[in-house]
Amino acid sequence: MLKWAVIYSSVTGNTKRIAEAIAEQAEADIFRVQDAPKDVSGYDVVALGYWLRLGQPDPLMLQYLPTVHGTRVLFFQTHGTAPTSEHAITSFARAGYVLGDGNEVLGTFGCRGKINPALKKKREKSGRTDPNDPHTGPKSEARWKLASTHPDAADIEAAKEFVENMKHKIATRERYLAAKAAKMKAAAEAAAPGKAES
Repeated sequence: MLKWAVIYSSVTGNTKRIAEAIAEQAEADIFRVQDAPKDVSGYDVVALGYWLRLGQPDPLMLQYLPTVHGTRVLFFQTHGTAPTSEHAITSFARAGYVLGDGNEVLGTFGCRGKINPALKKKREKSGRTDPNDPHTGPKSEARWKLASTHPDAADIEAAKEFVENMKHKIATRERYLAAKAAKMKAAAEAAAPGKAES
């Protein structure tokens, strides 16, 4: 059985809830990023979770990502916008960009999460009234309202299903690589001197 670690950063509790669901499904060790191991070489899979700030992982996770080396990685994130939005998808790329060397990114999971009330107040007090501003105005209010009910039970179930999908992906890949290695070994043995005569 593969050994998993779940390492997360959370302020409002959104990412923590998803982290706990992933850890439960994977039977993983779970750590807040502040308490995470400096060396993850003892784990076969490391799930790294964060909330978004300025379209990228939050500052604590941004500091931790470069220290992760030589393992299979999953990213999961919570944010106040649609999981399929450009903003959400680009943030996965930004996480991968700062990740340490020698990792294999297996997959990604994202879901909405309620906006930090302090951030919401700050934005409301900004006085900006441009209806096209992505952080103020009617569009933001509708998005914040939708995000306020997340993560919900469906998000938790989706996170658990994500773990099962990643387990299947790993097992399928390992079977493929084992079959490929066996074929290469058989071909090498068949081509070895003396084999053709017997």
